[in-house]
Amino acid sequence: MEAEAAKFIGAGIACFGMAGAAIGVANIFGSFLTGALRNPSAAPSQFSNLIFGFAVTEALGIFSFLVALILLFVA
Repeated sequence: MEAEAAKFIGAGIACFGMAGAAIGVANIFGSFLTGALRNPSAAPSQFSNLIFGFAVTEALGIFSFLVALILLFVA
């Protein structure tokens, strides 16, 4: 196998992390909306947890995107 093909395969596998981050963000917001609709008075107190969970999950997706770019253009 050529090194160029291995770089493309590795970058493609690294992109699975972005799909996982998208599923995680959807799960976080869906759970928040479900909880907010069941108990609207508790929703404002949980908003900071929502933003923190979104930031951490999205950071993992950005890290996997960075790994894919490094594999494509640096390695």
